[in-house]
Amino acid sequence: MASTGRARVRAPELVGRGGWLNTGDTAPTLAELRGRFVLLDF
Repeated sequence: MASTGRARVRAPELVGRGGWLNTGDTAPTLAELRGRFVLLDF
């Protein structure tokens, strides 16, 4: 695979307002979500 010359940029952590659904009101970290399907509803 050829390098594109671009630096990898890490995604920011998810910050929610008003709590999280189906998580027991604890915000998941990106490390906890890695490899899982995630549905974001904006």
